Amino acid sequence: MSCTICGLPALDLRRLGARLRDGAKLMVGQPDYDVYVAHRQTNHSDQPVMTREEFFLERQASRFGEGGRRALRCC
Repeated sequence: MSCTICGLPALDLRRLGARLRDGAKLMVGQPDYDVYVAHRQTNHSDQPVMTREEFFLERQASRFGEGGRRALRCC
């Protein structure tokens, strides 16, 4: 659907919301689990895929340096 006056395409609020949500997740260090699963199935099909909870905990540990890992932070 487009504007009847100027002809520009209408703003898709659902798509915009999804993109904003994904961007916010990346800003706080929580990449998308579905993207991870798709990558693993495509590129590493012989290896197991973490559950959603395992993925969250691993990303959190990576971000904040838990479990003996060093966090990649500026301060």
